[in-house]
Amino acid sequence: MSSTDSPSARLPDTHNSDRQLIRFGFDNTYARLPERFYARVNPVPVAAPRLVKLNLELAHSLGLDPHALASEQGVQILAGNQIAEGSEPRALAYAGHQFGHFVPQLGDGRANLLGELIGLDGMRYDIQLKGSGPTPFSRRGDGRAALGPVLREYIVSEAMAALGVPTTRALAAVTTGEAVFRESVFPGAVLTRVAASHLRVGTFQYFAAQGDTEAIRHLANYAIVRHYPEAAEKKRPYRAFLDGVIVRQAHLVAQWMLFGFIHGVMNTDNTSISGETIDYGPCAFMEAYEPGKVFSSIDRQGRYAYNNQPHAAFWNLARLAEALLLILDLEEGSESAAIASANEALTAFQPTFAAARIAGLRRKLGLFEEREGDTELAESFMQRMAANDADFTLTFRRLCHAAAGAQEDEGVRRQFADAGDYDAWAADWRRRLQDEPVSAEVRAAAMRSANPAYIPRNHVVEAALDAAVERQDFQPFEDLLKVLSHPYEERSGLERYLTPARPEEAVSQTFCGT
Repeated sequence: MSSTDSPSARLPDTHNSDRQLIRFGFDNTYARLPERFYARVNPVPVAAPRLVKLNLELAHSLGLDPHALASEQGVQILAGNQIAEGSEPRALAYAGHQFGHFVPQLGDGRANLLGELIGLDGMRYDIQLKGSGPTPFSRRGDGRAALGPVLREYIVSEAMAALGVPTTRALAAVTTGEAVFRESVFPGAVLTRVAASHLRVGTFQYFAAQGDTEAIRHLANYAIVRHYPEAAEKKRPYRAFLDGVIVRQAHLVAQWMLFGFIHGVMNTDNTSISGETIDYGPCAFMEAYEPGKVFSSIDRQGRYAYNNQPHAAFWNLARLAEALLLILDLEEGSESAAIASANEALTAFQPTFAAARIAGLRRKLGLFEEREGDTELAESFMQRMAANDADFTLTFRRLCHAAAGAQEDEGVRRQFADAGDYDAWAADWRRRLQDEPVSAEVRAAAMRSANPAYIPRNHVVEAALDAAVERQDFQPFEDLLKVLSHPYEERSGLERYLTPARPEEAVSQTFCGT
């Protein structure tokens, strides 16, 4: 059953029944850490919760009963009105650099970690409510979320999962029956988020800022057990842990960039220790390829522009390394040795990122073997795309057809303002393809598996959100989710999801959901 199936279409009417008990099977390890790691706080009940969307596929994979989740009792839990059996709600403490400025206490100001469960794959997952009311970390905020940002995170996180990018997931979206006051008045909503964990770089910074070596050691040991068990077997487990986080972040950002994704708020509190994409605020996917592209309304200096993302990730990882110095010191024997070890670990980021990026570009270009000159060939194509305002996603998708021969070039040529610029590059590309004994059919199929037809194009996302928020029409949201659940399978009748925005539809700026 697809994650885009509407629960009302597939599940029996359980609106007035609470006979089904919700069994999450919580096993809450974070709640067993010292009290200074979190605040004990329950979600704040809402007036009239209504289930908008339930991710049936994800529910099944977590071992949860979607019928029970869609029941009246289930919706009450997903809205924060009831506490599920075994749940120990916590708001997690963390700090963070926000656009380069350190804030020593941030924390979950509008979220509650309900607990952890073991999925059918044997992995441990956090279940968190986002928009569930104020906590001790709210900093005078209302702790609520508006419907638009909740649906945006649902759409984009599920699209990323379908693309194969490590990400948090959306289990459910519930409207609250209450208004949320921002620059205007919006309907309120609560998102149920699923994550490998909610450990962030900022979690370590929170305790480092206090000089709390014992807490950092606790946290690192916890992260190693949960995410990097292989590090526990190493002679220097904390250094191995840092190495592991660096590798995962390098691969993650490389994957983002291969799809034209711009996170928008790569603060240290939005950098996950597990290596997942987390906190979808003013994120966006590029249409015309522009290396310096910025969508976020709050990123006025372009700190987190598309081509700055690897630099931002490295900077965040350097802040993690700094936070770990207190325990690297214990491992290495001196402060100077700890600093040297941290700096040595950080040197791995750039070559790891570069290798992941060029490997991904080879797949996108239909190259099966590593050859000298591949980087130059790929970079030349990207530079020509940028110079010709070529649509990032559609250009690579149409290149799959061009792999059959020059007679199929027209789809790519139409993406270039100067088609001759593509023609000149294509001659070099085809000479490179001849180096490999791969049939055109096999090559094209491999390229289609690396180059999606469908991404969450900004104008289509905004249209779906407007319909839901302004007219309570969730059908465009449902339709978009269905298309994005199979991004690599091009289907007839879905041209509006495939093609770039017309000038009057173009979205030039995105906004933070807080």
